[in-house]
Amino acid sequence: MRRYLVSYLLMVSEAHRKRRGAGASVAAGAAVDDLERRRRRLDELGHIDEAACRQFQSTVEFAGRKWNAAILLAGVRGARRFSEYRAAVTGISDRLLAARLKELEDEGVIERHVRATTPVTISYTPSAAGLQLIELLQPLVEWGHAHDAAGVAATSGASAGSATAG
Repeated sequence: MRRYLVSYLLMVSEAHRKRRGAGASVAAGAAVDDLERRRRRLDELGHIDEAACRQFQSTVEFAGRKWNAAILLAGVRGARRFSEYRAAVTGISDRLLAARLKELEDEGVIERHVRATTPVTISYTPSAAGLQLIELLQPLVEWGHAHDAAGVAATSGASAGSATAG
């Protein structure tokens, strides 16, 4: 399972980079070459050592933990104070937001800044590692949009077909 997850994420990232640099049209021969290259890459990934698999698994679990990406994205979009994060991330409790901000700070993706004012002002900003994580998650967001759009088109086409059949 881990092996396939690693290969899948690398393929999505690779496809994202290719799409950004290559333009809109891809020749059929290039698509076949791309598929063959991806198959070779999957074979190579089958030989990842156990330590790398464990590190990858913990990284994916951290990035995919509920609220982490939303909190980080709120920071990228300009949230700085606790109340701004709470407003940007709908549905999260104050207690959980505080815990997640602490966790993200411990992992080094959010930086906590304390200013000695009266009252004390605390702000949070994404670190360089946090910005890098958001950049790495972007291809997954695009993949989700593409597959969601394809699923919506297939569902609406199926429902339109069933509506005309009845």
